[in-house]
Amino acid sequence: MLCSTALLASACGGGGPKSDAAGGGLSDGKVVFGVLNDQSGAYSQLSGKNSIKAVELAIADYQEKYGDKAVVKEFGVETADHQNKPDVANAKAAELYDRKAVDVILDVPTSSAALKVADVAKEKKKLYFNISAATTDLTGKSCNKYTFHYAYDTYMLANGTGRNTTEEGKKNWYIVYPDYAFGQDMEKSFSAAVEAAGGKIVGRDAAPFPNTSGDFSTYLLKAPTLDPKPDVLGTMQAGAELVALVKQYNEFKLRDKGVGLAVGLMFLTDIHSLTPAALAGTTYTDAWYWNYDLTNRTFADRFQKAAGVRPTFAHAANYSAALQYLEAVQAAGTDGSDAVVEQLEGKEVSDVFLRNGKIRAEDHRVVHDAYLAQVKTPAEVTEEWDYVKILRTIPAADAFRTPSPDCKL
Repeated sequence: MLCSTALLASACGGGGPKSDAAGGGLSDGKVVFGVLNDQSGAYSQLSGKNSIKAVELAIADYQEKYGDKAVVKEFGVETADHQNKPDVANAKAAELYDRKAVDVILDVPTSSAALKVADVAKEKKKLYFNISAATTDLTGKSCNKYTFHYAYDTYMLANGTGRNTTEEGKKNWYIVYPDYAFGQDMEKSFSAAVEAAGGKIVGRDAAPFPNTSGDFSTYLLKAPTLDPKPDVLGTMQAGAELVALVKQYNEFKLRDKGVGLAVGLMFLTDIHSLTPAALAGTTYTDAWYWNYDLTNRTFADRFQKAAGVRPTFAHAANYSAALQYLEAVQAAGTDGSDAVVEQLEGKEVSDVFLRNGKIRAEDHRVVHDAYLAQVKTPAEVTEEWDYVKILRTIPAADAFRTPSPDCKL
């Protein structure tokens, strides 16, 4: 566990469980955030320990905005590594809520882990903002009163990349996905989007997760042998596994063999690891981009000063979620979970991450504008980390699915 000491007016969480402050005020005189994510594996770069920096920036901005009028004057930040394992995520979430006195858990990549944390949040009646997992079950059959799904999901990714790529003429798809909740949901969402746009799935394969060998050659060599030959290989891997697959895709020269590449989920850190040359021209759907406008760049400059790297959309979303949680506590005058939920439900939000944002009361899906993005060619890159051009904005109303009838809050 790591407890933040970088904040002037903070106090580290701990001392056992707290009672819910339903009657007003703070349950133990402070707010404690819990950042639960992958800090050592495939998803450690896209979010990881740098998400703690994002939360600390949100706390600093809250303090600056409200000063002496702030309801919250003391803060803690606790963190844990769930290792992308659902059972570890379940245990760590319970520990954060019960032993570390955490009021709200943030982040939690890996959909199978995210669903376990949602169950714990429901049981403990504590707030949980999922940032980095994509499964639509968080706002479907596994939704609950205390869980909010913040940044993106498989529908958003498929509706952007799958539909647009197919409409551009790449009709035949071969999909390779990681064999766990995220990948399974991605395969279903992309298949539906491709077929709705007039395309066809000519093959689909589940790759082991985690893929400890980093070897995807079986699937890559298979792609050009399929009949009909796919126009595009749709990879649903993320983080370090995406990096490994794309490197092998280029080594096997599949683009020269007529098999293009579509990436289901990509983060800025993936492009940085691979270099733009490896991905030049690849189109994908992004939830946020650091150099989209001056507002984003100003935040990115602050983040880089604190973390040493430009922020991914996961970092920006963790910042936004922490800030909106504090705004809800400020408005409610308490950190009592039910009162905070009441402030959040239906709220319209505009901040550095959320453009045309709204926290839907029906299912706790946080909707916002998304972006169809394309990786620049090396000749187009004029600044480190500025690897992407935004082709168009996908309006919030179109980016996410309508509330699911499976969600019973």
